[in-house]
Amino acid sequence: MEQPEDILYLKQFVKQHPTNKMGWYLLGKHYLQAGKEGKANYCFIQAGDIYEAFEQESHPLGEAQLEQLKEWDKQQKKMKLIRKTMFIALPLLLLALIIPINDLIRKGTPSKPSPNTSAQSPDVGVVIVSQQQLRPVGYSMNAIIAAGDKAPTLSMAIRLEENKGWKQWVGSVRYLMSVDRGTNDHKFEVSMYDRDSCVCEPGDTRAINKRFTEWKEEQEMHWTLASGIHHYNERNGKWPEKLDDLIRPYPNNILSGEGEGMKDSFSDVLTKIMMETKNSNDSATEQINQDNKKQEHNSSDIVKNDKSIGTNGLFQEKWNKPLEIVIDTSKHRLAVVQNDVIIRSYKVGLGGEQTPEGNFYISEKVRNPNGTDNGIFGSRGMALSNTLYAIHGTGDLDSIEKDESLGCIRMRKADVEELYDLVPLGTVVKIKNGTLPPDAKAPAERFQLAPKQNETNPAKVYQWLN
Repeated sequence: MEQPEDILYLKQFVKQHPTNKMGWYLLGKHYLQAGKEGKANYCFIQAGDIYEAFEQESHPLGEAQLEQLKEWDKQQKKMKLIRKTMFIALPLLLLALIIPINDLIRKGTPSKPSPNTSAQSPDVGVVIVSQQQLRPVGYSMNAIIAAGDKAPTLSMAIRLEENKGWKQWVGSVRYLMSVDRGTNDHKFEVSMYDRDSCVCEPGDTRAINKRFTEWKEEQEMHWTLASGIHHYNERNGKWPEKLDDLIRPYPNNILSGEGEGMKDSFSDVLTKIMMETKNSNDSATEQINQDNKKQEHNSSDIVKNDKSIGTNGLFQEKWNKPLEIVIDTSKHRLAVVQNDVIIRSYKVGLGGEQTPEGNFYISEKVRNPNGTDNGIFGSRGMALSNTLYAIHGTGDLDSIEKDESLGCIRMRKADVEELYDLVPLGTVVKIKNGTLPPDAKAPAERFQLAPKQNETNPAKVYQWLN
């Protein structure tokens, strides 16, 4: 009598352990009991001398039949390998065809350059593949193919370390693949770096690691700049005209200084954010009109934006969402996040029940509160929603990871100074319980802006709930 659960278990076992002869023998016995003699014989052949030891006889099949089954087994394995290889190669083949076609289209249809769009694609682009994605190569290639001629010169797919649904920006990186189409769009080279994602010998990751590390530093600047542009527009009801509009003296210090490459990239970042905002508003208006026409539509009908490429070549939905701060009261952690990526995570001191939960925003940023960098509020202070609660430094380092404040968020000097530069005025702050991973990893190099304006406020005596 056939036992489906046993057969299913043994099939999975021999698939994971193809050299285990006892597993093949037991699976053959179950197939024999089920009356599937052909499958049973195949399993007994794989069992080899284990079959002979337990049955005390050689396999009853003749030598010729035995060789035929072995040859059939070889062919099956070969076909399986070919199918797996084709699954990986097909997207690459498609991309190789699309790129020359796009090149021909551009040559055959000259167009005038638009003053509102960037003339060049990014040099480097990155697809961040979730650990939940079972087909990382196909997923990455689909994103690159969809970008067409807007795809960066070099596109790479990576996996970041993940914890509780959060991707860790500061953590281990697993390189999957890269696609290099060359500077003239005619060269096309695909490199694979992950043994589990391809039927191949992985390539050397040293060169790609260097490019990614450089890109990563640029991306942090882009996140801060893009967030500053967003909050300037939110605060003033208009877009900034130049970078200096964001770097003003207190209390209009949207950004606390200038970062490397910000001035050169400001125009492109601003243009792309304006276009993305317009497209989002148009999509929202269209959706509202559709909902008004068809009242029976439910929430599942809402149009979902396609994956797009950010200002620094990041393949991501909602790439222009500004940075946010999330504070986990149970773990004493403060994180700077962008979508589901934790950019920075710090250990902080809190006030237990005196630290309020809810949504706030950074309403004020000040250097050296009360005229000193070593007072009770440290060298930096960021007020929350015009209240007496603030994120600030502290001279009491033993209070970090404890509930000893009157409600404010205390940080170490190096941490609060990096946070001050990283997040603009207007940044959303969400104080919750149990939402962040427990670890807090420091980056190899701190994010830093060069101060350009006076951000002190000597006219005010701060009395935050320290």
